[in-house]
Amino acid sequence: MSLKQLTIFVENKKGALVEITDTLALNNVNIRALSIAESEEFGILRLIVNDNDAAINTLKDNFLIKTTEVVGVKIGDAPGKLSTALKVLDNADINIEYLYAFMTRTEKHAYVVLRVADNKAAEAVLEKAGFHLITDEDIDKL
Repeated sequence: MSLKQLTIFVENKKGALVEITDTLALNNVNIRALSIAESEEFGILRLIVNDNDAAINTLKDNFLIKTTEVVGVKIGDAPGKLSTALKVLDNADINIEYLYAFMTRTEKHAYVVLRVADNKAAEAVLEKAGFHLITDEDIDKL
């Protein structure tokens, strides 16, 4: 049930992100979630998109791209709800390497991407605790 995340290594220079977002847009690829971490010379752009194959095919000639399995979880959009989900993982001794949120949310829910060492274990404890895991079908509906 894991989601595929694209990790793109981007030179830290003017216009680099525009090149990626324009290329994706021209190829009808919709960005659903993103995160960027930067250093002086390069950045690491993490994306959840509606069409991984199209994104990879259109960017692979100009950028180094890696695909990573991540967990997507829907949580209540209220104070303490994220903490509740994180405690479920903490209580199961599952470390979170990083997380970021989807660009889309509803009035009552937020969508979060989690990178953990063991996706299946994280998914199992989150589902057992009553959390809805996000699927590729859910992403298509956003």
